[in-house]
Amino acid sequence: MNDAQTLKQDAGTGIAFRALGPEAPEALLVLLHGVGGRELDLQALAAASDPRVLKLLVRSPLVLAPGSYAWFQVGFTRHGPVIDAAQAEDARLRLATFIENLQRETGLGPARTVVAGFSQGGIMSAGLALTRPDLVCGFGLLSGRILPELAPRIAAREALASLSGFISHGLQDSVLPVAWAERSDAWLTELGVAFQSRRYPAGHEITVEMARDFRAWVQDRLWPDQE
Repeated sequence: MNDAQTLKQDAGTGIAFRALGPEAPEALLVLLHGVGGRELDLQALAAASDPRVLKLLVRSPLVLAPGSYAWFQVGFTRHGPVIDAAQAEDARLRLATFIENLQRETGLGPARTVVAGFSQGGIMSAGLALTRPDLVCGFGLLSGRILPELAPRIAAREALASLSGFISHGLQDSVLPVAWAERSDAWLTELGVAFQSRRYPAGHEITVEMARDFRAWVQDRLWPDQE
């Protein structure tokens, strides 16, 4: 059994992570925390997931402060979030390589791999999946958004056909207002990507209900024929 208390590092990308799950997993769930957070923020979500799944709690590589990490820098203005686009693109490529390395090491392919995250972690999950649908079968966008800057890099409609998404968002979210979830719904519909989208009486957070619905979606995505 892998121990989530042990911090490991991917040799190819330098990305640090903790693993929770069996030594011989049947599927991979890559979990990404929000900006200013750390990998253990999603430990409870991982611990309650299917024991057959190897859960990877990934630490974002950009150090903001001790115990505070991010994939890219972002500023919140009255006109909306403003990101460092170059950092975001570098992070997307780095995450793709990290997942490729995981799949090579475990022998598990895209059909057995889901990536998901909270806030900026959700942004990274959606960005990875929509540009590299050859790497995952599903993505979770938990209180996040799809970056408009991603548009030129999104994969062809035919390549996206095998992808599925899960969107959860709090109706009282003051960090990333619920309008971002509505935009994500519209964009995924336009792209022909299958998805579930749910709203909750919550702020910028993962509630017990959100976590329960997300885990049920992951279960259905990885084992669609299992009752």
